[in-house]
Amino acid sequence: MYTQPVNIESLISLAEEEHLYFKLIEQTNKDFALANEAIAIPLDIFPFQFKDLVHEKVLKLIQFKFAEYLNLLYIIDVSETEIKKLDGSDLVELAEQVSFLILKREWQKVWFRNKY
Repeated sequence: MYTQPVNIESLISLAEEEHLYFKLIEQTNKDFALANEAIAIPLDIFPFQFKDLVHEKVLKLIQFKFAEYLNLLYIIDVSETEIKKLDGSDLVELAEQVSFLILKREWQKVWFRNKY
């Protein structure tokens, strides 16, 4: 049964438990590349570094390449409703929340593909 992660840490733990951590990285790399915003996450990366890399990339996109940021969200298929619920007053916090939404969507793709 699909378990909805509550934060990035629980998401990465789920991916590791299901032996899908590498697939999650591959899917994330693939979708960022599709959006022409390659991120090149190595497969041997530690989970906290993985989270930080995505967060850093999202923050830079929000700050300097907003149109590309929106395109990335579209390509990954992040819920517009979820994005609209976020508080954008603190960009670092916003980027962290968006990173979670991105990885949550990537996790759904990986999990469903593995299950069905």
